[in-house]
Amino acid sequence: MPFQAATAAPRRAVTPAAFVRGVVAAYARYGRNPAGALSKGQVPDDVVTSADGRVTAAQFEALAGHAMRELDDEALGWFTRRLPWGTYGMLCRASITAPNLEVALKRWCRHHRLLTEDVLFELTIGEETAVISIREQHDIGALREFCLVTLLRYVLGFSCWAVDSAIALRAAEFPFPEPQHVSVYPTIFCKSVGFDADRAGIVFDKHYLSLPLTRSAADLDSMLKGALRLTVLPYRRDRLLVERVRRVLRNARGRILGAEDVASELALSTRTMHRRLREEATSLRDLKEEAKFELAKQELMRGRTPIKRIAEIAGFRNEKSFSRAFRTWTGASPREFRGRYR
Repeated sequence: MPFQAATAAPRRAVTPAAFVRGVVAAYARYGRNPAGALSKGQVPDDVVTSADGRVTAAQFEALAGHAMRELDDEALGWFTRRLPWGTYGMLCRASITAPNLEVALKRWCRHHRLLTEDVLFELTIGEETAVISIREQHDIGALREFCLVTLLRYVLGFSCWAVDSAIALRAAEFPFPEPQHVSVYPTIFCKSVGFDADRAGIVFDKHYLSLPLTRSAADLDSMLKGALRLTVLPYRRDRLLVERVRRVLRNARGRILGAEDVASELALSTRTMHRRLREEATSLRDLKEEAKFELAKQELMRGRTPIKRIAEIAGFRNEKSFSRAFRTWTGASPREFRGRYR
């Protein structure tokens, strides 16, 4: 299962030469010649030694896939023992029958210990976010960055595929200094990336954990035959996007948010946000109206907040425009609605 950025186009060269050198280092560990793998990936010699060279998703997939088979080690020399070809496929099979992503990830963390205890996966669930982190039990040495980045891309790639949804990361952090090719990290993970942390980990909205797994064993068989595309497949559809937009709008409470503000909160471009909302058969305007109504209704049912203040909380410029909109929504004025609720 080779590393690659999930949002990268197959023909765009974004994978750093440092990760190519990671594959070459695996051959050195086993006393083998990497020439065949480099040829398979069509990687020129000058890229291997380049400080800022890049290869495409297709090149790296071919290179790493060939190396894993030839060396019979899907860990590419990171651990104190080989992980024979097909090992991560078995890990996927152990997780695919889970009812939702939370159970699948708990299985992944538990069963990965059967493969190696050099690193331990941990899932931590907070009030709003979930964190998948890696605790290192063994000195990985010069391959540390390549190993930790790849392991996190493995579990993230499988998770996206299993629930058929992009999983928008809130943050990613790593226990090593900022690398020279740091510019590729936002493409690989997200905009918020930190280094020199206590351990490697990715942070995301915990609501993804409740998404059901949509894949069958037959789907998994088909995917595993597809040249190890778990971490290459571009997931554009975010099944929680609408709910994430709703949450941003609800939390505004009186702040007037434009499309740029909402998109920034979601770490998306405005154009991408609008396009993906259209794909979900809705729009930012519709979601704004919905959020205003829900906020207004909640405040009115509490029965204490002045109507003028409720208008501000719901995002209206004055009480008159609020009353007009509320009558359109419910057929009643805010005061009439409050009276009926009481």
